[in-house]
Amino acid sequence: MIYEVFRQERRGQPFQHAGSLTAPDTRFAEIYAREQYGRRQESVALWLVPREAVREIDDFPDEFDLKYRRVDGYSIKTRLREARERAGTLETAPGAEE
Repeated sequence: MIYEVFRQERRGQPFQHAGSLTAPDTRFAEIYAREQYGRRQESVALWLVPREAVREIDDFPDEFDLKYRRVDGYSIKTRLREARERAGTLETAPGAEE
């Protein structure tokens, strides 16, 4: 069975992925994780998680259309023109004839 090990260097810091280990059962995995990641006191806490319990999330829909956060996806002139067209004020806007 494959386990993922997460370690915390100091209290209050976030846990970081330390590595993976293979063990026949959870008890052996705990011993191996302590020996590998905790014996020189480089960690104050360990998390041991079976790999099949880790879930990957890779589909992030752009629900709010926040293109301004991306360098390549935001044109202020285009967005202003669209907003003026929706409001019906495009003719009275300065520089509307562009």
